[in-house]
Amino acid sequence: MPSEAPTSLRPQNVDGMPVVTCEEIYEQKANIANKRLRLIDVRQFDEFNGELGHVAGAELVPLGTELTRLLTNGDRNQEIAFICRSGGRSGAATAESRKLGYSRTANVAGGMIRWNEIKLPIARND
Repeated sequence: MPSEAPTSLRPQNVDGMPVVTCEEIYEQKANIANKRLRLIDVRQFDEFNGELGHVAGAELVPLGTELTRLLTNGDRNQEIAFICRSGGRSGAATAESRKLGYSRTANVAGGMIRWNEIKLPIARND
């Protein structure tokens, strides 16, 4: 059996949900850039490029049918972090991924609100 690639994230279990901080995601920017870690923003397009911006390298896949399709057909060994505005929708995305057999997914605590509060860099329209 092939060995699993080392995971770049070290999520904490909070009420049964694997959670990572914005700071941890920021530290993984090289892994996001080279696609070792997939950062999926589950907000809507107008939010992604709106006031709060988005994390450079994040993929926009809105929660709902688009995300379900991606997860149903995706690599269940892929390491994925989900982010949204505040953590609610990304928590739902993380839960959905776990139900579909993903074992290396996590919710970004506080979402883009927290990202902006701690003044990490944001992107728009990229």
